[in-house]
Amino acid sequence: MNQGVTTSKKKLGIIIGGSGLVGGALVYYFQKKWGYDILAPNSKKLSLREPDDIKEYFQSHQPEFIINAAMVALDSNPKLTFDVNYVGSINLAKVAIALGIPYIFISSAAVLPPGEDLKETDTLPLTANLSNYAKSKLMCELTLEHLRKTEGLDHTVVRLAIVYGKHDHKIQGFHRLFFSIVDQSMPALPTQKGVYHSYTNSKKIPYFVHHILQNRDEFSGQTYHFVDPEPVELSRIILTIRNYLMLKRPMAIYIPLPVATIGIKFLRVILKIINKIGIDARLPPEIMFIDNFYQPQTLSGQKLQDSSFTDPYPERDIFSLIPDLIQYYVTRWEQMNLIPPINKCFFDPEKLSEDFLDEPQKLLASILSKKIEPFSNFEKPT
Repeated sequence: MNQGVTTSKKKLGIIIGGSGLVGGALVYYFQKKWGYDILAPNSKKLSLREPDDIKEYFQSHQPEFIINAAMVALDSNPKLTFDVNYVGSINLAKVAIALGIPYIFISSAAVLPPGEDLKETDTLPLTANLSNYAKSKLMCELTLEHLRKTEGLDHTVVRLAIVYGKHDHKIQGFHRLFFSIVDQSMPALPTQKGVYHSYTNSKKIPYFVHHILQNRDEFSGQTYHFVDPEPVELSRIILTIRNYLMLKRPMAIYIPLPVATIGIKFLRVILKIINKIGIDARLPPEIMFIDNFYQPQTLSGQKLQDSSFTDPYPERDIFSLIPDLIQYYVTRWEQMNLIPPINKCFFDPEKLSEDFLDEPQKLLASILSKKIEPFSNFEKPT
């Protein structure tokens, strides 16, 4: 009986997009760490494209908060992007208003221009030339602020940068870049020297969202950049992953943007020919953001640092997690037959340490013969 009483007192929350990298982390931590009752309906149970689905679902379930981490694929057509990313997201906000509950909206740095130390207010103007994804996210942010002023919406926008972490079931975003290194399809560096970006650790997001739900007076109606404190140079990440894997490519040569653009246009022509003979092939949707590889975009975390939130793991950044990410994704991609088997001892730091301790001569021979390359590349300062 006591167990039944405890269960009935659990807070009920609904997380949309619970199968993705960010949503999955939110579901896991809210359920396992903090003991919430969490519903994470998939698109079959709750389609954001169907207003009637939303009404019926929330008539049956009345949560104490809604977290929206859903998004359609980057290359989705304009109608699907508009219906799901925008209309569906705002309909969820309308539900939150009706129920008088907080609405947490997961947004993206895609609404920001290139630049350094960008503040939360430094958004792009809403114009037709934005990508469908950026346009939908920016429209959401603007509409949510309007609903706050006109209808009393209690919301918080959590704006993420490049998200990294384990358990991403799709090869997208940062993990698309990661995959192109692992499968050796990246010949050289698709960026230029000195291009820095901000990154977001997926496992830290639930801690922040949990905190802002518990402190509505401070966080209601606010937008926050949730990013690691220090931005990272793109070429350094690429070469670090390459060196962990002991691979020859990508070479430490920067591909100029005009060359990369010509290469992409050429590939599009080839793919059109391939598609005409009945083979479905396409470029990864991240190609639309190729300019971002050559332009810095670093988000200011000052507002976050000035808030009452405390980073639970300040020592964890993308470089500290690269060994774990490699171990997880390489194993997963091997099991899916997406890449040939890789000798994991080449990039396992523990194995290299063991060889250093027990078989230093063998280890040195492997290094000198370039079977193993544990070194970074250094360039003469200009």
